Amino acid sequence: MTRECAVLLPGVCAALADPRQPGLDDTCLEKLLDWFRSLTWFDPTVELVQDNPCLTELLSSMLALPDPSPGILSFTLQLAGILASSESRFQHLQQEKLLGRLFGPEGPRGGAAWEDASVRSAWLKGVHSMLHHLPALHCLCSTGGMDVIFTLQGDPSLFVASAASQLLVHLLTFSLESETSKALSAKECDWPGCAQMIVEHIKESLQSSSAPHIEQSLKLLSSLFGSCFGSCYAAWTEVLWLDIAKQIESFLLEETVQAQPLLANLLLNVARSPAFCGTEGSFWALVTSALEHFTPVQAGLLAVGLLKLCKCPQDVRIQALTVLLQPMDCILRAASQPLECAGLLDESVSDPATVESLLSSKTSCAGLLCQTLTHLEKLLSLKHLRVDLPCVSLLHSLMTILQFCNGFLSPTSPLGSTISRNLINCFRVQKSALDVLAALSEKKECDTLIGNLFDVLLAYLQSPNTSPTVLKKTFQATSKWLVHLQELSSSNSQGPQTEKILEDVLVVLQKRLCSPCWEVRDSSLEFLTSMVKCLRDQKEFRQCLLSSEVLRLTENLLEDPESYVRASAVTAVGHLAPIACFAPDSPVTGSQYNRESIVAKLQEILSTDSEGFPRRAVISIFTKWLREGCTGQLEDTEHFVSRVIQTVEHDLDWEVRLGGLELVEVFCSQTICQLSQCPYAPVTSAVPSSTPQKELLQVFCRAKLFGFLFGSLCDCDKPVGQRACDVLVGLRGHFYPMSTLENPQEVEDSPAGRGIAWLQRTLRQGSLAQNFPVDGDVGVDFQDPESMMLALGAIDLLELHDELNKSSDHVEESPQSLLQDILAAVGTIEDNEVDCY
Repeated sequence: MTRECAVLLPGVCAALADPRQPGLDDTCLEKLLDWFRSLTWFDPTVELVQDNPCLTELLSSMLALPDPSPGILSFTLQLAGILASSESRFQHLQQEKLLGRLFGPEGPRGGAAWEDASVRSAWLKGVHSMLHHLPALHCLCSTGGMDVIFTLQGDPSLFVASAASQLLVHLLTFSLESETSKALSAKECDWPGCAQMIVEHIKESLQSSSAPHIEQSLKLLSSLFGSCFGSCYAAWTEVLWLDIAKQIESFLLEETVQAQPLLANLLLNVARSPAFCGTEGSFWALVTSALEHFTPVQAGLLAVGLLKLCKCPQDVRIQALTVLLQPMDCILRAASQPLECAGLLDESVSDPATVESLLSSKTSCAGLLCQTLTHLEKLLSLKHLRVDLPCVSLLHSLMTILQFCNGFLSPTSPLGSTISRNLINCFRVQKSALDVLAALSEKKECDTLIGNLFDVLLAYLQSPNTSPTVLKKTFQATSKWLVHLQELSSSNSQGPQTEKILEDVLVVLQKRLCSPCWEVRDSSLEFLTSMVKCLRDQKEFRQCLLSSEVLRLTENLLEDPESYVRASAVTAVGHLAPIACFAPDSPVTGSQYNRESIVAKLQEILSTDSEGFPRRAVISIFTKWLREGCTGQLEDTEHFVSRVIQTVEHDLDWEVRLGGLELVEVFCSQTICQLSQCPYAPVTSAVPSSTPQKELLQVFCRAKLFGFLFGSLCDCDKPVGQRACDVLVGLRGHFYPMSTLENPQEVEDSPAGRGIAWLQRTLRQGSLAQNFPVDGDVGVDFQDPESMMLALGAIDLLELHDELNKSSDHVEESPQSLLQDILAAVGTIEDNEVDCY
């Protein structure tokens, strides 16, 4: 603790203990506690409380108050726990008889203040902070503290109940660390004192007839097995499991639905423990039993968790997959009568009638299918799934679900008819099924069904009943399968089929681009952009695209009344242009869709559009074109960049200005590469060759880059200034590669020196944007190569870089300032003494 803080602390403690003072802001109290945590973490000695007696006086004063405010009492309990976190300070506070009166029976837990949840929560936090040594543990156990924690497990406040559970996990782990004197033999062991109390409490609660007590213990067990206890104490984990396994098994056989989610979570956390990574033992038999006895919903949650585990017996893994696939199997079997194709499963884990009953119910059908589909999508996203999915049958089942949902399939079986009625126009199921369908595009086994699949997708794309959100999902799935189709056609004779599918898709796209619904137009443009990104190198795609009306319709949408659509149209046009009008052999060169027309339209949007989204899209596309070399020769590019940044520097949207800086950065990098012999060659002298450097500076000055960059340094939006500084630091690194910077005195004496010195001072004040120099006023010419070379070498850009990267609260986020703020808030110091932040 600094001397300045030690001087202020007594006044702060006195103010906190004074009941006449107004309550302090909770944020101040939390920051004060954070400061004490850092102090006690780095210094475990008793000197902190001995050298600052005001701390113990604060604790005593709080105990003397007949009716302390809950906020200050909560602060005091937490502070006492933090101070008592080291054994030496704990003993000192015990000698002062403070801890027993704060945390014992005679403390707040026996009074009216205990009714406030914040006080109960603070008591738990204080105890948690204190429990880092054995004397604190023994004190808690001997004063009835364990019973209080057990009671708070069921507190009506979820925050308090959660804190109690976390504290019990910490207590059990700490007890094993501190109270176990010899290596554990898993067969003959005695739990140490405190751990024994917790384990007995868990067992008693599990055997009670009280559902809340059972649930509390199941939650506690899940937390225990899911914490470091489960991973670091394998032998103790096994002992604890053996103590409770019979009781857990009885819950499974009772089939109590309320406990199933907790049991599923518990079994998964136990399964993750190293103690049960083998294939032998009764634990996995219990897991298998759970898969059989749980409802399909809870069994699905358990199954997907098991399939994600690295170490799980293969037979359990197969059973878990069977549970997940059972609803999909039921759908496939219900689709036709008699069966035209085999189902997914040869046999079920549990009674198929249960799943059929859920799918037959209007209230549960969609919920079960959505959950199942979500689980399957997660499994398909795994890089290493240790069980084989029947992808062809799964795809067939997905197509059946989608056809049920849009009414394109009329099953003859009674079950199929019921499910079809339940699913008609069910958007939730449609979206989930399309997500899984998209994920299946990576599986090569599904190639035989690709024609049927596109029939289903096209039906959704064409149907006027497809909702905008479902249509967006259909576009995303179609895009992924089109990529797969192109890979397929390049390796076999699927060319004619591919071309037909592409033509059909583009015909539908043309219609959707004219939709009266703006969400549909927007999704259609996003789909078009996605297709161009993935398929631009495919000859069939380019031919189909350039012979369609898509280009004209997309360009028309640059004038759409909805800003989101205009932004998406800009992005789509930006991706279309390189293949439609920038390529030298483009078949549409010379038509209305040409380079000059497109560039002019986008520049008009950048300078006149009233919304930020389209302007951001334009600057992003311009940067993309620049990276890909679509802007022509150096002279053309220089003119293009100059025009763009003169528009961008006055834009009110900081993201557009930031995009302009990214454009400048790309332009600088490319120009340096073009005009330098080899950008990666080592520099052999302190000053590089003057001719390329001079030419570079002339290009940058003609493009008016330096005025934009130096002006952006003082932008009111910090990310803009930071990016501008990064670009200037990079340029200085090129022009002054060996840190041979200009001598400040020599700069001051040069003709342009006064202007550069003014520029340095102005940048330090952060006011350049408001007082931008006019040529002649101060002698700074941002288009003069020699002046800019001098500015790059003389101005301390690294100092400016550090300033820009400091957080906004770096100046006064200090303990001293915090203490001054608290004293100011309670009115004990003058206003000019406080340094609020």
